[in-house]
Amino acid sequence: MGMTVLTVGEVTKYIKQTFVSDPILNNVYVKGEVSNYIKHTSGHMYFTLKDKTSKLKCVMFSNRNRLINFSISNGMKVIVGGYISVYERDGIYQLYAEEIQPDGIGSLYLAFEELKQKLEKEGLFKPEHKKKIPALPRNIGLVTSTTGAAVRDFLTVVKRRFPGVNIYLVPVLVQGVQASEQISNAIDTLNRYSNIDLIVLTRGGGSIEELWAFNEERVARSIFSSKIPIVSAVGHERDFTIADFVADLRAPTPSAAGELVVPVKRELEVKINTLLRQLNFQIGRKIISNKEKLSYLKKRLYSRPEDFIYQKQQEIDNITKDLFRNLKSLLERKNSLFMRLVEKMEALSPLKVLSRGYSITRKYNDKTIIKDIKALKKGEILETLLYKGQILSQIIKLEEGRTEYGN
Repeated sequence: MGMTVLTVGEVTKYIKQTFVSDPILNNVYVKGEVSNYIKHTSGHMYFTLKDKTSKLKCVMFSNRNRLINFSISNGMKVIVGGYISVYERDGIYQLYAEEIQPDGIGSLYLAFEELKQKLEKEGLFKPEHKKKIPALPRNIGLVTSTTGAAVRDFLTVVKRRFPGVNIYLVPVLVQGVQASEQISNAIDTLNRYSNIDLIVLTRGGGSIEELWAFNEERVARSIFSSKIPIVSAVGHERDFTIADFVADLRAPTPSAAGELVVPVKRELEVKINTLLRQLNFQIGRKIISNKEKLSYLKKRLYSRPEDFIYQKQQEIDNITKDLFRNLKSLLERKNSLFMRLVEKMEALSPLKVLSRGYSITRKYNDKTIIKDIKALKKGEILETLLYKGQILSQIIKLEEGRTEYGN
């Protein structure tokens, strides 16, 4: 009595909605051992995560797993990020994987993702905050270690491309406990110098542990607060750090940074010389054209200056003549229209009717025009208007009937 009976599908949908509305299950990281791994012909990956007590089915669709840069196999310990939901057909819950990493970097990877999401929500990665990189920086602040290939690669490329650029090297540790503090302080220090046009952060490639200084929040905050544009060139092309996301420009390698921040001096000189030649040519053409116009005007003005005045006077006479001719024509058209209107008004005038032998009879006292004998009574005084003069009369007799016209 009074029981609510649900279908299997309704129960499954309710459970799925419960999963969807749970904020923890919508963004969760799970670590475990891979088993029952299958990569379908569609490209989708199916596997199970297990530990000593439980198992969790997982699916990772092809649009997500194509970004994985390592091979997955049974027995591998991994950390999988994604969301938990229900596969309605089978009524089972599973982890829909969006990212996966080997468990060897577990704690660092989780810290990286946590900080990345935090800073992204705050807007530190938004394009509208990116500062424009100067086309030709004269003074570049270089924040890196004095040892290693990165500094040599960057300096070699910059000096080869544009020898006149000044490089101010601020030596820092690029890995280890004190590295993030030194990098942050170096950025803040360079911002106190007004002559620095650009800052470049760089170091060579390495593991996530070795690059970790560039994933620290204090470094990210210093990059974002910098009034000077910053280029991040950390690690190899496939390495990404928090600094890369916050910086105004990311270079895949230190050498690539050198190519991005300065042009090739010789190419720039050739381009400038070409533009100068084009500019001089256009200026020359303009000067010659204006000289020819000036010479022509001088000849006209100084040979017979009165001709210019005479021409203008003649133009005024012609304009005046046209004006009076148009005015006369307009007056004639208006006068003709006026006369036609007068004729129409005269044809409708009561006097015109009276001139043809007709008269108008009206009551003498209130001037009401008589149209029907029923409006009159015996003895009443009438006034009859003729073309010339008027008659006063008194009604002696009234006779009804329609008036017949004729001789």
